[in-house]
Amino acid sequence: MDSPEHYAQARKIAPGLKPDGSPDDNDRVEIGPTALAFEEWAAAGLTAPNLTRMREFRHARLVAAMAERDCGGLLLFDPLNIRYATDTTHMQLWNTHNPFRAVFLGADGHMVLWEYKGLPFLSGYNPLVREVRGGASMFYFASGDHGEKVARDFAGQIETLMAEHCGGNRRLGVDKIMLHGADALRGIGITLLDGEEITEKTRAIKGPDEINAMRCAMHACEASVAAMENAVEPGMTENEVWAVLHAENIKRGGEWIETRILASGTRTNPWFQECGPRVMAAGELLAFDTDLIGCYGMCCDISRTWLVGEGDPTAEQQRLYREAHAQIIENTAILAPGKSIKEIAMTGRNPPPEFAPQRYGSKMHGVGLCDEWPIVRYGMDWIEGPYDYDIEPGMMLCVEAYVGAVGGHEGVKLEDQVLITADGVENLTNYPFDTRLLGDG
Repeated sequence: MDSPEHYAQARKIAPGLKPDGSPDDNDRVEIGPTALAFEEWAAAGLTAPNLTRMREFRHARLVAAMAERDCGGLLLFDPLNIRYATDTTHMQLWNTHNPFRAVFLGADGHMVLWEYKGLPFLSGYNPLVREVRGGASMFYFASGDHGEKVARDFAGQIETLMAEHCGGNRRLGVDKIMLHGADALRGIGITLLDGEEITEKTRAIKGPDEINAMRCAMHACEASVAAMENAVEPGMTENEVWAVLHAENIKRGGEWIETRILASGTRTNPWFQECGPRVMAAGELLAFDTDLIGCYGMCCDISRTWLVGEGDPTAEQQRLYREAHAQIIENTAILAPGKSIKEIAMTGRNPPPEFAPQRYGSKMHGVGLCDEWPIVRYGMDWIEGPYDYDIEPGMMLCVEAYVGAVGGHEGVKLEDQVLITADGVENLTNYPFDTRLLGDG
């Protein structure tokens, strides 16, 4: 679709490059890390990803995954799958409940992005996006009572693209699509496959530049967490503490936070209460889960529990904390490439009977652009069939622990993020545990 040239495309002076290969242009369209983040990474000796290589790696993995499944094309509506395929963003949170964007990827690698009003400049920095169109909005807010017509028009575009780029193969992987859209595609004889199975398993294995991106994002996340911990003092509300994490993440070029799971005092038990106006007191526990989408769209998913104020913890607080810490350490130690998910579920440290009823929903789970496939359940929760796979080098996992008794006064949440390597596991998490609660200082 033709569109007036954006002012940023008309600049006469060619910019230099940032460490990740992106333009060092103050007026650029592409979002990314700030100067503060790059400075902190340089001081820490971290290598930024090469974004061109990262995008090419992801594109090649998706094309290969389609070939393995005899899938002619892939049609994506999930904003994070679109991010993976194109490395573009546009109103990500709004897009989660208003699916106005879509991506088609053909078996030959041809990629088409449906963007708001067909605006081309939002993805112009990625040449892997070969076409930009408009008109994928089939949700009711946008299409009203003409949803079926919009869907038929869209399906006609997909049929033409599959004829041109899929070699006659009419098998199409689709992740999340409105009902009218699925009906329209099936109505013209296109066979729909589970696109989520394709994308989740494709995204599970990270390439070298994705690993560098995650290391950088984790460093920025932990710098933000440190600012939050430094700010904590008795008399603050939970919301005031959480606001620090948001601000520090954005300041470094991070993007958003998926949840608001932070609680203090008695609200730490049971887990999953969201932060609110509660005022914290000295001697209470403060626990949180970052669920943070940071630099490069990478998900930094770690948890820590702190003691509020300058005093000493109670013996019970230390007991809870030490058990959670032991679960994290021992369950990380069992990880190795080639192990089956079932073997990992059945070994390691399980919650003692006192804490089992309120155990966390997973022993560990995949992570990348968000919480991703696979989930590793505790042995007591294992179900045969859904996860009969091995873990492989390049996978990233979050190792979880929540310790709190039913009816208990408080609870402890801890979580580390790790990388499966060719010969073991690398802990990507460097944020310290609370030495007072561990009893080490």
